[in-house]
Amino acid sequence: MTKTNPTQLTEAQRALFWEQGYLIVENSVDAELLAALRGDFATWVTESRNHNAPYGDTLDGRPRFDLEPGHTADRPGLRRVNAPVEVSRAYFSAMADSRMTDCVAELVGPNVKLHHSKINSKQPTGATEVKWHQDFPFTPHSNDDLVTALLMVDDVTLENGPLEIVPGSHKGEIHGLWHDDSSGTSVFTGAVTEAVAEDCRAKAVVCTGKAGSLCLMHTRLLHGSAPNRSDRPRTLFITVYSAEDAVPLSANPMPTKYEGLVVRGEGTNRVRSIAFEMPLPQKPTTASFFDQQAEHQRVA
Repeated sequence: MTKTNPTQLTEAQRALFWEQGYLIVENSVDAELLAALRGDFATWVTESRNHNAPYGDTLDGRPRFDLEPGHTADRPGLRRVNAPVEVSRAYFSAMADSRMTDCVAELVGPNVKLHHSKINSKQPTGATEVKWHQDFPFTPHSNDDLVTALLMVDDVTLENGPLEIVPGSHKGEIHGLWHDDSSGTSVFTGAVTEAVAEDCRAKAVVCTGKAGSLCLMHTRLLHGSAPNRSDRPRTLFITVYSAEDAVPLSANPMPTKYEGLVVRGEGTNRVRSIAFEMPLPQKPTTASFFDQQAEHQRVA
């Protein structure tokens, strides 16, 4: 795919992304597409009322729809939709051909491909939180020109569990996600140590915005989020893109038939590498990494 579009980001915005590791962009999809995204997710929430466990099928057999502990028909807790681009024309369009796609291309392009996509949602007064981590240890590639694009499907406020980040942390070390449990066995927790998390909380900046806003986040930026303590949902469509010459070094945590789809520019069949060392991740065996992070509560 080769496509040329008007410039979406200013030089100052691009510089800010590389300096701070993140950037907020408003109106990253048009109103009609945003309405379609919200409508599809509302339909999935309604469907989830008929289930009491994760359900649906993905490419590798794990559930597509993940439910928060405590989910009921009266109080649905749909917290994850895996690879929504496979089951929704609207989510595919937002991923492959929107202003969001153009913005990513201006940061790590001109040649950009899809790695994976998902929806993370926090329903009102739910318990789901995201412990501090970096994305790169989950999805290591030959180079780190990867962008996690978080599209706000709902308004994101201070009260409904917004993304929290540590500006500039993408320039620092790659933090391990394997830690010793009480028996001394190394386990994959999906989160940084409590000492690192405490430092993150002290430096955290909160990312809020109106529905349709976009947070572009470098793959090595430290981030997390608290539970939704409001009566309004907080839903993010999360798409991980990479430069076309960044080659995955581990199994995709959410395989999709569209993995490697070139959404801007063209395929070059080249690989570019940088120097780094890190342990390879452990692929989730359940519907999402939330279960891996929950195990962290039992790790010494």
